[in-house]
Amino acid sequence: MSGTIKKQGIFHSARVKLTFFYLVTIMILSLSASAAVRVFAEQEYARSNDAQRSEVSHLAKLYLFSKKQPHPPEMLFGNVQSDQAAIVRQHLNQDLVIINLTVLIVGGAVSYWYAGRTLKPIEAAHDAQKRFASDASHELRTPLTNMQIENEVFLRQKHFSEDEARAQIASNLEEVQRLETLSRNLLALTQYGQAALTPGRLSIAKITKEALRHTQKTADAKHVTFKQDLKKAEVFGHEESLVQLLEILLDNAIKYGPEKGVVTLTGTVQPHHYALQISDTGPGILPSDLPHIFDRLYRGDKARNGKVSGYGLGLALAKQIAEANKVTIRVESTPGNGSVFEVQFPLTG
Repeated sequence: MSGTIKKQGIFHSARVKLTFFYLVTIMILSLSASAAVRVFAEQEYARSNDAQRSEVSHLAKLYLFSKKQPHPPEMLFGNVQSDQAAIVRQHLNQDLVIINLTVLIVGGAVSYWYAGRTLKPIEAAHDAQKRFASDASHELRTPLTNMQIENEVFLRQKHFSEDEARAQIASNLEEVQRLETLSRNLLALTQYGQAALTPGRLSIAKITKEALRHTQKTADAKHVTFKQDLKKAEVFGHEESLVQLLEILLDNAIKYGPEKGVVTLTGTVQPHHYALQISDTGPGILPSDLPHIFDRLYRGDKARNGKVSGYGLGLALAKQIAEANKVTIRVESTPGNGSVFEVQFPLTG
C-alpha cells in the first residue's frame, strides 16, 4: 500500500513539473507573439498617421488662415492623433492581457492533461517492470528454496545409499534445468524486444515441419497425435524465431491437452495473410483469463496451474516474437471445448 502511495506521489510530482514546463513554454510563445503583435501594430499605426499627416500638411499649404482658426490644421491633427494613439494603445494592451490570461488558463489545463497522457505509458511500463521483477523474483526463489530444503534434509541423514544420492542429484539437476529454462526465456524476451530481425521468404510447410519435430518427444510422452491440413504458401518472416513461435504454441497445446489428445494444425490462404490455426482438446481458457494469457508470468486459473508446470513465459515470448515479425497472434477459447490459437503471417505477394 505504501509503495502504491509513493509511486502515485512520484508520478503526480512528475506530472506537475511537466505541466509547469509545458505551460512556461506556451507562455513564452504567447508573450513573444503578443510583443510582436504590439510592435507590428505600433508600426502600422505610425505608418498610417504619417500618411495622414502628410496629406493634412499638403492641404494646409493651400489653406488660408482666418482669425477664427488660431491653430493650423497640422496642430489640431497632432492633438487628435495623440489622443487616438493613447486610446488604441490602451485597448491593444487590454486585449493582449485578456488573450494571455486566457492562454494561461487554457494552456494550464491542456498542459496538465497532456502531461498525464505523456506519463501514462511510462507509468504503465513502470508498473509492468515492477510486477515482472516481483514475479520473476518469486519464480526464481521457488526452485532455489526447493533445492535448499531437499539438500538440508538429505544431509541430515546419517546414512544413505548410492541410489538415494543419485536420486538427490537428479532432483537437483531437475531444479537447475527449470532455472535454466526460466533464464533462457527471460533473455529471449529481452532479445526479441530489442533486436531487429531480418525477414525473408519462408515456406509454411518447412517451418511447421521443424516446429513439429521439436515438439514430437513431448507429444509422444503424452501420446498426443498431430493432425495437419495445411495449404501450401510462402510467407514473410524470420525463420528461426517463427519456428520457435510455433513450437511454443504446439507445446502449450500439448501441455494443456489431455492424455491421448489431438492437436490439429489448419492453414488457409486469406486475401491479405496466411492463417495458421493450432487447436487443442484441452479444458479451454476462462473468459477472465483470455485478456491476460500473453502477459509475462501469467498462468491462468489455479485448476489449470495445478496440473501443468511452467512459468507463464511461453505465450509472452510468443507474443514478443509475433510483434518482432509483424505477425498477428490471437486466441479463441470456450471452457470445456479447447482453445484455438491463430497466427496470421504476411504473404510474400
